Amino acid sequence: MFQIIGLVLLFGLVFGSFIISGGNIGVILHALPHEMMAIGGAGVASFLIANSMPVIKASGGGLSKVFSGPKWKPTDYRDLLALLFLLTKTMKSKGVIALESHIENPTESTIFSRFPRIMKDHFAVDFICDTLRMMTMNLEDPHQVEDAMEKQLEKHHHEALAPGHALQSLADALPALGIVAAVLGVIKTMGAITEPPEILGEMIGSALVGTFLGVFLAYGMVGPMATRMMAVVEEEGSFYRIIQSVLVAHLHGNAAQISVEIGRGSVPSGAQPSFLELEEALSAIPNEG
Repeated sequence: MFQIIGLVLLFGLVFGSFIISGGNIGVILHALPHEMMAIGGAGVASFLIANSMPVIKASGGGLSKVFSGPKWKPTDYRDLLALLFLLTKTMKSKGVIALESHIENPTESTIFSRFPRIMKDHFAVDFICDTLRMMTMNLEDPHQVEDAMEKQLEKHHHEALAPGHALQSLADALPALGIVAAVLGVIKTMGAITEPPEILGEMIGSALVGTFLGVFLAYGMVGPMATRMMAVVEEEGSFYRIIQSVLVAHLHGNAAQISVEIGRGSVPSGAQPSFLELEEALSAIPNEG
């Protein structure tokens, strides 16, 4: 919502101030198609040259996050803590054998199936199951497990941030590409130097539209979108940090409820359930038969 409001304000105030101050918007509109073709075309081309196909595809999906925000809502964090509570409680009370059927085939697990939104996130499910699988193989050193989880998180986080970095690189290039378009306009103007001043003035104005567009797109649109995209990725990454916190706390010998309480501390403030809310959510979970 705020992103849409921001875009409306961006266009309204920038072009509105130009018109109110006596600027001729017709000059910009006349130059816009070919200047946009030069700058936008060069931007898209450089984006394709600089990035791999997975990053290009992920960038398209990442743009939707600019407007929709993080996919994890407060209820999802409560569900994650409840899921981890059930898994660690099962491991403590029934042993690793009782847990194997859940982590080997989570799609048919009576525990995982209670949380369909989490099940849609393949990395979250794999991250939980792979870590618990290490524990069932007698890897019970908390520091070794934490280190292994940290490496997985770093890899995932690096890959998730790639589209945002790619978009930021495009934003950094746009002002220079705007200058390229402006220089082409100046070259065109110099080729018509014998024309009357009013025609030369219009041609120079059209050339300067290229510089304006490059800076406007870079700092008004593409750059802020890249920043927002990376901020969303950072917030979504905290979801996986909670998994690490809870499972490492479990390895340190804490009770399931203590482990998830430690994990609750890693939940972003805007989505963090209170101690009482978490306790009520855990109490409402039916006993695993």
